[in-house]
Amino acid sequence: MDTRIETPSASSEPGPQAAERYPARAAEVGALPIHRALPNRQRKTVGAWCFLDHAGPVALSGDTGMHVGPHPHIGLQTFTWMIEGSVLHRDSLGYEQVIRPGEVNLMTAGRGIAHTEDTEDTLLPGGRFHAVQLWIALPDAHRDRAPAFENYRNLPVHRDGGFTITVLAGAAFDRVSPAQVYSPLVGLDFASDGPARLAMPLDPAFEYAVFALTGDVAVDGAALEPNVLLYLGTGRDRLELTTEAAARFIVLGGAPFEEDLLIWWNFVARSPAEMAAAADAWNAQRGFGDVQGETAPRMEAPALPPAWK
Repeated sequence: MDTRIETPSASSEPGPQAAERYPARAAEVGALPIHRALPNRQRKTVGAWCFLDHAGPVALSGDTGMHVGPHPHIGLQTFTWMIEGSVLHRDSLGYEQVIRPGEVNLMTAGRGIAHTEDTEDTLLPGGRFHAVQLWIALPDAHRDRAPAFENYRNLPVHRDGGFTITVLAGAAFDRVSPAQVYSPLVGLDFASDGPARLAMPLDPAFEYAVFALTGDVAVDGAALEPNVLLYLGTGRDRLELTTEAAARFIVLGGAPFEEDLLIWWNFVARSPAEMAAAADAWNAQRGFGDVQGETAPRMEAPALPPAWK
């Protein structure tokens, strides 16, 4: 997805025990209304997770939907979790994949890839759409790797305390996601149909955050409403999660990301010079390949922030 947020600051620091709340801000991606929780001015990452867009739940019409033309990425993995509806993904590796509910699309940009994303009413039973897109910052050892794409179905599921928990990434509850990631991290989707309660074991070396999607959840007794990110820091060994009615939320965690990061437009890099080189290459149609069969115009990389010139 396209983002034009400039975040030229350093990586996460291990957080305090006191929780920090960050309301997501409303935005649009290709005419689709979204709430963006990461990055924000105070909190750029949770582990290697460096971007969180929550799209929907919404009923699509002719005026709404995600229609994102060819655009590039470097230095990251895009991680799309589909809850309702579907998205057609095309990329410069030649993949064409419809992602459906309960599936993850994981695109590793590495040194460079281009792709498109489109919702279509014909792909969406009932016209409903609900999804989360995340980015994972690639560490230095992997950020220049060859690009790749995978679609994951039949993700591991654990049921406990009234929750249905899908292990999206990493390992939890003796279950391991097949998603190929390159940093120590975890991503979990929790869904309840009514009252539910669970004490979730945590890794004290990880920092964690909870983000409510629909309904209300109590985190260690504190209410968390939808579209608010609750950052929990490191040093915790358990988390009390409670719902009184139907709700859905995600839990993200990971080892604090120790490397400096710049996040701008669709790129994750280490320096303004690297950003400039990637933007120039994309605008000159070098190094990213073409998305075959796509008729939408290519996005143009915007001008660099003045402070970087």
